[in-house]
Amino acid sequence: MYRIIRKSFLTPTVCLMEVEAPRLASAAQPGQFLIVRAREQGERIPLTICDYDRAKGTVTIVTQIVGASSRMICALEEGAEFTDFVGPLGKPSKFVSAPDGELEGKRYLFVAGGLGAAPVYPQVKYLHEKGARVDVIAGAKTAELIILEDEMRSVCDNLFICTDDGSRGHRGLVTEKIKLLLAEGRTWDQAVSIGPMIMMKFTTLTLQPTGIPLEVSLNTLMVDGTGMCGGCRVTVGGRNRFACVEGPEFNAYEVDFDEAMRRQTMYKSQEAEADHKCKIGRNR
Repeated sequence: MYRIIRKSFLTPTVCLMEVEAPRLASAAQPGQFLIVRAREQGERIPLTICDYDRAKGTVTIVTQIVGASSRMICALEEGAEFTDFVGPLGKPSKFVSAPDGELEGKRYLFVAGGLGAAPVYPQVKYLHEKGARVDVIAGAKTAELIILEDEMRSVCDNLFICTDDGSRGHRGLVTEKIKLLLAEGRTWDQAVSIGPMIMMKFTTLTLQPTGIPLEVSLNTLMVDGTGMCGGCRVTVGGRNRFACVEGPEFNAYEVDFDEAMRRQTMYKSQEAEADHKCKIGRNR
């Protein structure tokens, strides 16, 4: 079994857990994900890997309560065990395969929206250890929803906070901050954007005229995580691709974001019904 050794709530609806999983921790790389089941009859849930500690044999996950299964996961306490904790799955970020020394001095921009900070953190941490220079733009609706700020500051060169309501940092969208930084003369060798699909779409439209290479993570499309269900199918470069086995990261300029956003709504009614039953069960 996979024991939870540390649990904390980063926001009222976002839970961080450090879980004992030695084999997974020994193989995990930035950009990959795993699948968990909270109990024997529970749903298989794909989650991005937020961090890993090879020496301790632990993996850190971040879960947002959005439905019945995520509510069940976040209800587990320290000392409890997951029935399944499987991974790493998906392909690592492309820079992981770079030869020693190649990343040193390279300039990266990461644009993280909301919970997207969780998968961004291990990538920034990895690049920092390799000597890259990394700027991070982290956006959320309000200051209370910014997560992993201290952790991110410890591994990046510059962290720019954006909030929709202006309660912290730049008041406005992450795309506005990108434009301001470009106007200051900043440029990057590579950009990565992870977060809500609509944010990744407009980040892509903002950066496309600059010619800066941009990768996006389509982890929010995954369902079973193995390519069997087809729920993560998306058009990239005019071809059908499967986010869970061929990604989750793709060239942003080739992604059909409108199709991807339509696919995200496929199971909304079933999710709402399951969450309603879960709440009723807890109140009995």
